[in-house]
Amino acid sequence: MLQLYIGNKNYSSWSMRPWVLLRQAGIAFEEVMVRFDAFTPQSNFKQAIGRVTPAGRVPVLVHDGLAIWDTLAIAEYAAENADALRGSVGAPLWPIDRAARARARSVCAEMHSGFAALRSACPMNIEAYLPEVGALAWRDKPAVVADVQRIVAMWTELLEQHGGPMLFGGFGVADAYYAPVCMRLRTYGLPVPAHITAYIDRVAALPGVAGWIADGLAEQEFLDFEEPYRTSRAAGMAPWARAA
Repeated sequence: MLQLYIGNKNYSSWSMRPWVLLRQAGIAFEEVMVRFDAFTPQSNFKQAIGRVTPAGRVPVLVHDGLAIWDTLAIAEYAAENADALRGSVGAPLWPIDRAARARARSVCAEMHSGFAALRSACPMNIEAYLPEVGALAWRDKPAVVADVQRIVAMWTELLEQHGGPMLFGGFGVADAYYAPVCMRLRTYGLPVPAHITAYIDRVAALPGVAGWIADGLAEQEFLDFEEPYRTSRAAGMAPWARAA
């Protein structure tokens, strides 16, 4: 049985990627939530996750005593062993075509190491709706605009080339990797074309993503060190959170 160690679903974009990937791929796993309290060496979070991985961060996948950390390593492990892990033959997690597979790995690596301005200005917060914060970032932070423009150009090219509904046709690692970006674009109301909004809506409707969103909304926690733009849960509550 697989175990996936994750942080709070409302906030942890890194945890979201492998959770969505495994769930959407039909790979069963036990979820182990290690809730954020602080990130100091003495915090409960760091003490608990430090017993699983020397990296001291989530997510971590544990399979038969083997710990795999970092989202890209987890994705590669899951893709390499997908049929064995789910006990049946299913859709591959990377594209079959060599060129498409290389491109999918490239865009995942780009997400893994890039888009620092968007990450910093618009931290993931599924239950919040902060378009005024997004508008200020769009006005005052050219690097955020550049990040979003790059994402729009990338997604547009891939959707046109592969015909949708996901980036490479069917669901795969790349869609799981960019699912937290979809959440950010929605939370901060950043301006994107209609076809990109449609892709965001399709991603949000995937059972794996919808499950993560529902669990994130159910947490109903407010961690001030994760909330640079809200003073309480009631401030900036998203319509989808109020309806949950």
